[in-house]
This record gives sequence, C-alpha cells and structure tokens, in this order.
Amino acid sequence: MSPRGPVASAPTEYVQKPLLSDREVRIRQRLARILLGSLLPLLLLAAWQVFGDLGLISPLLFPTPLRIAQAAIRLAQTGELASNLRISILRVLGGFALGASLGLALGILVGLFRRTERALDPTVQMIRMVPHLAIAPLFILWFGIGETSKILLIAKGAFFPLYINTFMGIRGADNKLFDVTRVLGFSRWKQIVRLILPAALPNILLGIRISLGVSWLGLVVAELMGSTEGIGYLMSDARQFSKTPVVFVGILIFASFGILSDLLVRLLERKWLSWRDSYKGG
Repeated sequence: MSPRGPVASAPTEYVQKPLLSDREVRIRQRLARILLGSLLPLLLLAAWQVFGDLGLISPLLFPTPLRIAQAAIRLAQTGELASNLRISILRVLGGFALGASLGLALGILVGLFRRTERALDPTVQMIRMVPHLAIAPLFILWFGIGETSKILLIAKGAFFPLYINTFMGIRGADNKLFDVTRVLGFSRWKQIVRLILPAALPNILLGIRISLGVSWLGLVVAELMGSTEGIGYLMSDARQFSKTPVVFVGILIFASFGILSDLLVRLLERKWLSWRDSYKGG
C-alpha cells in the first residue's frame, strides 16, 4: 500500500461503437426484405422436392425442382433457351412500346379534353372488355401467324392500363394548381409539361407496371395460339411430348421476367417520386 493511501484506479473508458451509416442501414433493410420474401418460396421448394422424392406426388404432373433445374440447364446448353427467350423479349418490348405509347397519348388527350372523352372513351371501354383469348383468333385471321399479330395482341393488353391510369391521374390533379398556372401565364404546353404530367406521374408509373405485367400475359397467349419460336412455343411443344419439366421452365421464365420488369419500374418510382410523403406500412 502506498504511504499516501490507496491508489485510485483509473476510470474505465467505454468505447462507443460507431453508428451505422444511412447506406449500411438501407442495405441491411434490403437484405432483410429479400430474406423474408424468400422464406416461403424456399420452404415450398424444399417440401416439393421431398414429396417428389418420396413418391407422394406424380413426377409427370409435378416434376421435382431438381428435374426442372436439370431441364433448364439442358436447354441452356443446347442454345434453345437463349434463342427463344430473345425472340420473346423482343416481342414484349415491341408490343409494350406500341401499346403503352398509344395508351399514354390517348390518356392525355381524353384527360385534357371532355369532348375527346365523350367521343372516344365509350368505344375504348367496349374494346377493353374483349378478352385476349377471344380476339386472338381474329388477329391471326387478319394478320396471319407472323410477328404482326403477336405484337398487336401484346399492344392491346399494354394499352388499356396505361390509358386508364393516365386519364385518372390527370383528372385527379388539384384544380387550384391550374388556377395558379393561369395567373402565372403558363401556355397550354407548359401546363402539360410542368403541371399535368408531374401530377399524373404516380398514376402513369402504376399504369406502366400493370401494362408490363399484362404484356407478358399477352405474350403467353400470342405464342401459345400460333408460333414457331419463343418461350410460349417451347412450352406448347413440350406439352405435346409430355416434357413437363420444360413447361415449368417456361413458367418460371415468365414469372422471373415479370418480377424483374416490375422491379425496374418500382426503382423508377422510388427515384422520380421521392418527393412524395406517403405511408409505407407499419
């Protein structure tokens, strides 16, 4: 013991862990969402594989995920998957570009002018009620089984969601904003660019999301009705020869590209609509 009394021990220093940056927090939240969203599909796939190995489900009607994966690898190795997928993607892009551009343009016209609405909207709504399967034979009869009928069938599906959502977005704009633009002396074109389209942008992006999904549905109908190329043709040919794993490969491709298309539009929504203060769920 020191002659001056007990030596006081030095205070313990607590090292505070550095706080996570906003970017790291976003990455962790995104990974958590991906893991949570993947949990149920992974459990279903595992159960499907186990039931198939035990013989509890028919291998002809429900081939196991392993057999489906083997069929996908075989198609990729032979080049059939890449060539047919490229054709299907080009068809979707062509049909979506045609239908979406016409839907956006007509939606703006009908939304801006009531006379145009009274003249065109009843006819458009009547055509909208005609299902794809009913009009596909007519398209094949009129335009043959070539690319024209397929692209037009896809365009028909892509047209209506964007048309309706653009129209609703324009009509949902606050009328007081138009009064402000009149006071500021905005021209009609400036009103459309600076006020109408930004106000309708949430609805327009929603219409694009729905139109992309319907475009993939239209592609399935178009390629199953009459085609010699594409993923739909690959599925139809496999069905005739009871190659059920190949049919499932086609279904998974359509589902994957549909989700990917939707994800791309959602990324655009997040970028272009970041100014919106909306409820994100509890």
